[in-house]
Amino acid sequence: MNIVFASGNISKIKEINHLLDNKFNLLGLQDIGCSEEIPETQPTIEGNASQKALYVYEKYHHNCFADDTGLEIEVLGGRPGVLSARYAGESKDANANMDKILSEMRGLTNRRARFKTVISLIIDGKEKHFEGVVDGIILSAKQGTQGFGYDPIFKPDGYTRSFAEMDISEKNKISHRAIAVSKLVEYLKTLQ
Repeated sequence: MNIVFASGNISKIKEINHLLDNKFNLLGLQDIGCSEEIPETQPTIEGNASQKALYVYEKYHHNCFADDTGLEIEVLGGRPGVLSARYAGESKDANANMDKILSEMRGLTNRRARFKTVISLIIDGKEKHFEGVVDGIILSAKQGTQGFGYDPIFKPDGYTRSFAEMDISEKNKISHRAIAVSKLVEYLKTLQ
């Protein structure tokens, strides 16, 4: 089955393709000729995932899925949340985003946080959502060079290393995205 992942993020496409285990023919936005910025104007993670998937489905007529992920930090009232990619500005600079979080949390003892991913799947016009959540803490400094986004400052519960200190196989066993994609894959298998 051909399915489009509505993302231009090569790291995310690679991570999800690894999770799909070649059971589906995963296409990225570049594969369908989509080079424009897909709107993300909704106030929730769920809303952004839906908006992106619907945009690709309606404009390019492909079955597709889109995800949106947010880092929700307890002491910051759930921020950055839906604004995670642009927390330090429209440039979507991961280091600037992490630096802003580390600065805002300097000296705070409550470092509880969670990563939340929501996937919106549209098959033949019908939408279904899949969610994955991983709880953890925000570290006081960046650790590791793997992964992307906030991975260097997030340590999942039960582990001694940040996501950025784990290789892709290890992270894919426990990440928020892995949990949501696993639910997606199980559902897709029922359609084959």
